[in-house]
Amino acid sequence: MSPSSSRHRPAYDADERTQLVGWLDMQRAVARWKCEGLSEADVHRPVLPSSPLMTVAGLVSHLRWAEHLWFEVILMGRPAVGPMFDGPEDADMMVEGVPLAELLDHYDRQIAVSNGIIASQSLDDVGRHPDFEASGASLRWIMFHMIEETARHAGHLDAVREILDGETGHY
Repeated sequence: MSPSSSRHRPAYDADERTQLVGWLDMQRAVARWKCEGLSEADVHRPVLPSSPLMTVAGLVSHLRWAEHLWFEVILMGRPAVGPMFDGPEDADMMVEGVPLAELLDHYDRQIAVSNGIIASQSLDDVGRHPDFEASGASLRWIMFHMIEETARHAGHLDAVREILDGETGHY
């Protein structure tokens, strides 16, 4: 399991940073939980005719690259490299044949990088990348956005999982 494997809400009286990290970690853990026990065939099986890239594998990859985009590229000003910058639209979700364990490992490593950035920055620090309009966003704004982004895709994973094998679960 990843370091962010707790599916528990942060304490009601926790400080702002602890709450933001806690909510993000909880959503990350829910996304990871929705992958447990699936076969490699199911991980790569599209279930929505209108969204052939919305697979468990594609969503996990997208979550990894979304963290890279917001924390490393936009906030820290690091180079915009990777499939979401170098490939066609939705290239970050094009992972046919990549094993789920590998995708989760990449996601876990990205989470560790993101958490290191979060810990080293003030919530008021703003993005540094000159090529992105969103660089005006503060770390606080990015944290709220990443909670929303991760929760939305955890919801997608929940629905995809139910379609694949009937498994449901409550956060």
